[in-house]
Formats: sequence, structure tokens, C-alpha cells
Amino acid sequence: MRASSAVYLFKQGIRNIGTNHIMSIASFFILTVSLLLIGFTAIFYANINTFITDIEGKNEVIIFLDEEADDEYIEQLGEKLKNTDNISGVSFYSKEEAFEDIKKDMVNAEDIFGYIGDESPLPDAYRIKIDDVSRMSNTLYTINGFDHIEKVKAPYDFVNILTGLRSIISVILTVILLLLIVVSLIIISNTTRASVDIRRREIDIMKFVGATNTFIKIPFFVEGFVIGLGAGTAAVLITCFFYDKLVTLLSTETTLLAAVGSNGFIPLDSFLKYIILGYLVSGAVISAAGIVHSTRKYVKV
Repeated sequence: MRASSAVYLFKQGIRNIGTNHIMSIASFFILTVSLLLIGFTAIFYANINTFITDIEGKNEVIIFLDEEADDEYIEQLGEKLKNTDNISGVSFYSKEEAFEDIKKDMVNAEDIFGYIGDESPLPDAYRIKIDDVSRMSNTLYTINGFDHIEKVKAPYDFVNILTGLRSIISVILTVILLLLIVVSLIIISNTTRASVDIRRREIDIMKFVGATNTFIKIPFFVEGFVIGLGAGTAAVLITCFFYDKLVTLLSTETTLLAAVGSNGFIPLDSFLKYIILGYLVSGAVISAAGIVHSTRKYVKV
């Protein structure tokens, strides 16, 4: 195709947007709303998943050692724990530290500690962080196989609730997201089909005077592509504005977030490039492909 023909077809596509401004505006708003629904659902899912991951990271397993564990073995055990799969953090918690912490928490129990004396009756211990709580049982089974392990204290019930909650939320939000995508595609498809139906006489005339299918479709492709880019740009701006305002508003409730062990919402900067790319590419491709697909039955005359 010559450059002059390409420029003409591009200009014709841009001109079609103005000529059919009512359907163009309708397509723009429908596509923008569809992108926003899908985008905000995906962002909500990402934040929920992050909240749960943050809470998981706050869970701590304590490994109590028996009295026969000497300093050399305690050091060796620390290295074993660090090299054990699914453990992200290991810290030694001596019996002296544990005894001092109890004294600080029980400030009105001097008489009791007077009977006990200065020597700690508590065992040495290791505090560990589990990387993937869904694999906690297997990890703790491995740890229980080590020597001189007296007891392992782990939040099994809480972990089971947390992993179950993650699964339920993942299924629900995935179903909602898929339904939104399907419904959005149906609505957009009907809108583009209506836009093309209005111009079926124009397509028939072009076909009868010898225009090729490609020559007819290119202006429609350009029209859909530009509308899609516009809708994607609008979706990016709206998402950034409202997400920033929403995060600012909800982040004031720091006590609630801290209470559940979350570090807060995902910063906009961390996923902004994905939002821009996703909205622009999805908008342009869906709109352009939809409107070109709707011309197929009219170019077969």
C-alpha cells in the first residue's frame, strides 16, 4: 500500500469519529466503564492478596530446645534452620531473654520471682518465620526431626483460617473478574456492531465501486484504535485519581491496618506502568478488533 493511501485511510478513520460522534462517544464511555470495572477488580484482588501475605509474614513459630542442647549444638541448629526450605527468618531467643521479658510483663509479681531466683527456668528457643504458610505442616515436620527439640509452638488454627480465606477470596474474585470480562466484551461487541450497522450503506457503496476488504476495514480499524486509546487513557487517569484518594482516605485508619498485621495498600507507583500498559493495550485492541470484526458480514456483498 502506498504511503498516500495509508495517510488517506488514517485520516478517513479519524474523520469517521467526528462524523459518527454519537456512536463514537457511546463506544468511548462503554469501553471506559468496562476497563474501569475490570481494572479496579484486579487492583482490589491484588491488595487483598497483599494484605493476607502481610498477615502471614507476621506469624511466628517458636522452637523450644531441651536442657541437653549445648551451645555448640544450638549454633549448629541455627545453621540447619537457616538452610531449611520455606524458612525466611531465624533468630535465637535465649532463656535469659525470655525470663527478662516475663519479668517486664509481670511487674507486680516480685514475690514469685523471689522464690524462683535469678536463674531462668525457661528453655532456650529459636524464633522462625515461615515463608509459605500453606506448607507450614511439612516444614514443621522436618524441624521436629531435629535433635533436642522439646516443643514447637505454631499458630496452626490461624494459619488454616488464613489459607482457607485466601482460597475463598481468590475463587470469588476470579469468577467476578471473568464475568466482568465476558459481560464487557458482549456489551462492547454490541456497541461496535450497532456503530457499523449505521454505516452499512456506506460500506455497500464502497464495495460496489471496487474497494477491497482491506481498504474498507482500515478506516474502521483506525477509528476503533483511536477510540480504544482514548478510553484507555481516560481509565488510567480515573484509576490513578480515585485510587490515590481512596488510599489516602483509608490509610488514615492505620490502627486497623496495624492490628491485622498489614503494611498498608500497594503504592500506586509500583503498578502504574502495568495499569497504563493494560488499559491502553486492552482498550485499543478490543475496540479496533471489535469494530473490524463487525464489518465482516458487510464486506461480503
